Amino acid sequence: MGKPTIVVMKGDQTGQELLEESLRVLAPDVIRCDLAFETYDLSLANRRITRNVVIHEAAERVKQTGLGIKAATITPGDQDDVGSPNALLRELIGAQVILRTGRRIPSIRPVGGVHAPIAVVRMAVEDAYGAKEWREGEGLDEVAWSTRKLSRRTCRAVAEFAFTYACKAGAKVFGGPKYTVSPVYEGIFKEELDAAHERHPNVRYDPQLIDATYALLLETTGEPLVIPALNRDGDTLSDLVLKLYGTIAGAESVILSMDEEQDFQVKVALTEAPHGTAPSLEGKNIANPMAMILAGGALLRYVDNPQTSNAGRAIYESIFEAVYDGIKTTDLGGSATTSEYTDEVIRRVRGKLEVWDALGS
Repeated sequence: MGKPTIVVMKGDQTGQELLEESLRVLAPDVIRCDLAFETYDLSLANRRITRNVVIHEAAERVKQTGLGIKAATITPGDQDDVGSPNALLRELIGAQVILRTGRRIPSIRPVGGVHAPIAVVRMAVEDAYGAKEWREGEGLDEVAWSTRKLSRRTCRAVAEFAFTYACKAGAKVFGGPKYTVSPVYEGIFKEELDAAHERHPNVRYDPQLIDATYALLLETTGEPLVIPALNRDGDTLSDLVLKLYGTIAGAESVILSMDEEQDFQVKVALTEAPHGTAPSLEGKNIANPMAMILAGGALLRYVDNPQTSNAGRAIYESIFEAVYDGIKTTDLGGSATTSEYTDEVIRRVRGKLEVWDALGS
């Protein structure tokens, strides 16, 4: 059996710089895992040169290896340009779920009473993204139309993953769509959430409308939550949830494709940071690399090997322990540069794996 192969997707501006920091942590001499890396250039310049062929090539390879990590990329504003690589990638790999987990960052004060993890399980395709849009009429009589779609297949994948993940995390499934206003369209998602609860009766389930979900998040008592959401709702909700813990750069984004013939087990995992390319920070060595390093650690969880699982745990612990000990970038009130923070994480990962090896664990 060959080495696990990670498909690396290069990006733009600070996104590419932070990807390089993450890859430093994933180096074999750091994590004691022999991995193979294949690189595809998804920078805006190369997407334009190839007319997005490079995205198709990268997606096909990710489907073969099951593992990918992507830098933040620029989406041009001109609708006649190459468009969003993210939307195309998700479609090509058959993604159904985007998982983003807000968690307390040691020494950083969260908003309100939030301190337990909150995972947003967002629909990766369909809904408002990719909807057909058009306008009719003129002047004040002009009307804009949008035709969205939701498939039961995607709704079931998201619902099943949400309850399975909540079971593993000891969390409650909380929230849901506004099915009272849209009983046919959003109601199909609510039906699948209710059905998933029947399959997982031991998982606590507290369905709420999306507007109530936003309001109640500010009153959370610290109970770990898993919030399943439609694509558009999950996009906005995940940004809010991550910011509740101090910074959007403090969590990873995991894009998943599940195999419905194998009880919706994960078959493809593509990780990235949830933030953009931050052009104002490019070349300054001050951007927070936490999210991209976490993306690398998260990816190791989907490699079927105890050795990589240990490495993933070491990365997660090292990231948050470094912040606790005061090594943090300026956005978190520290003075460490991007590379200095990564150096510290690498030092701690190496130390943990050495100690665990000595203890035989």
